[in-house]
Amino acid sequence: QVQLVESGGGLVQAGGSLRLSCAASGRTFETYAMGWFRQSPGKPREFVAAISGSGFSTYYADSVKGRFTISRDNAANTVYLQMNSLKPEDTAVYYCAAKANGYYSNTYYLSSPRDYDYWGQGTQVTVSS
Repeated sequence: QVQLVESGGGLVQAGGSLRLSCAASGRTFETYAMGWFRQSPGKPREFVAAISGSGFSTYYADSVKGRFTISRDNAANTVYLQMNSLKPEDTAVYYCAAKANGYYSNTYYLSSPRDYDYWGQGTQVTVSS
């Protein structure tokens, strides 16, 4: 089992940047594929990005491609989401998620919340216009 804690959210102006972090407990972090999702009030949870346990496979939603970058540091048990050129429509609660047995995952197939086993509590990102 793994516990996930997100941090780094906040208020930023449009065009600005934020870096989210997700710290995981446990000693087998590299065996988990990791994903970032977001959710706005009244909307379903939306896929943002995913990365395999090895870090070699990444996948992004079209809405963030070229602006967001997912990365991980397995030695630090942490996954990151670097968000640049932020837009007001990026405003949401951002969640990280972990999928077991994900070291070799093809992250193209990890874009649904149902693909993940563990979730963090979320961190709010607000982008003002």
